Amino acid sequence: MVSLLKVKHWAFSASVVALAAGIASCAPSAPPTAPGAGTASPAAGTGSGSTITINGAGATAPNPLYQRWFADYNKVDPAVQISYQSVGSGAGVKQFLEQTVDFGASDDPLKDADRAKYPQARGAGPIQVPSTGIFVVLAYNLDGIDNLKLSRESYCGIVDGSVKTWNDAKLVKDNPGVTLPDVPITFTHRSDGSGTTAVFTKHIEKACPNWKAGSGKSVEWPVGTGAKGNEGVTAAIQQTPGAIGYTEFSNAKEATLKMATLQNKAGEFITPSPDAAAKALDGAKPDANLAVSVPDPEGKEAYPIVSLTYLLLYEQYPDAAKGETLKKVVNWALKDGKTAATELGYIPLPDEIVTQVASKLDTIKVAAK
Repeated sequence: MVSLLKVKHWAFSASVVALAAGIASCAPSAPPTAPGAGTASPAAGTGSGSTITINGAGATAPNPLYQRWFADYNKVDPAVQISYQSVGSGAGVKQFLEQTVDFGASDDPLKDADRAKYPQARGAGPIQVPSTGIFVVLAYNLDGIDNLKLSRESYCGIVDGSVKTWNDAKLVKDNPGVTLPDVPITFTHRSDGSGTTAVFTKHIEKACPNWKAGSGKSVEWPVGTGAKGNEGVTAAIQQTPGAIGYTEFSNAKEATLKMATLQNKAGEFITPSPDAAAKALDGAKPDANLAVSVPDPEGKEAYPIVSLTYLLLYEQYPDAAKGETLKKVVNWALKDGKTAATELGYIPLPDEIVTQVASKLDTIKVAAK
């Protein structure tokens, strides 16, 4: 199998950033709620003068990028209108399996239990393809503290509740010369089923010897307060002095939150950046479902909490226009949408994986026109 990537393919390149670009505003509309979503529609296809309406739902981590992609694609082909609802990976998988959307999205690859629920009328199995690389940061709200460092011992303690105040001895040791306040730590986590939670807890499970809650889209948190979506966690941190919580990098960046520098497996303190996140994926290889797992990367310069995020498509689409259009949109996004991904702080897929995704998309079957 072709190696997943070389660092040069993943590394953030400032030269490709379009300086005048902004995040496109594209308000998602709610997906259909009837089980018939994705069945035949009047639209015959792009170029016919008909509008093709496609609905998706799922992961909040890639939401800024998906909104940008779908808005940009509408400029390429105004006949295609794609609405994406940022509801969380758990809800996205549920809606996908219930056929109330045309595609789903999840930061956590489908489990065998999910695949067992796949509707037989939609083919032998789901089509799961990566769309971009993401990384999870610990964003915080501490006035006057701009360059917080957290050792593994410290952030493990925050998450399990054993580190309770900002002037804890572990944090003081991590940040020599910095006066940390004697105030309680408010840890903020996701309250909904979340692929970001799955990515974060898979890392915590590997990095933290005393962690007992396991990993997955939902866990029993030993401490903290919950908020819905990466957007909700981000807002809660913004509004709560002394708060810290996990969220996807682009959400924290857009909200101008401070982000902690984290100690990786090699013992190095790594500032979160697309370049450092890309190095975490060096040498990783996808499995048969194009899923990649690097819960605790070993690279000396690698940021420690990194994953891919995935689109979930049906193997069969009764509506030929929707099926063919989804293929075109995903192929376009992974090639022509790379610049947007880089601008927003995501990690574009390397050419090797883009080729594998294109081959996977070719297995989607559509009804005869």
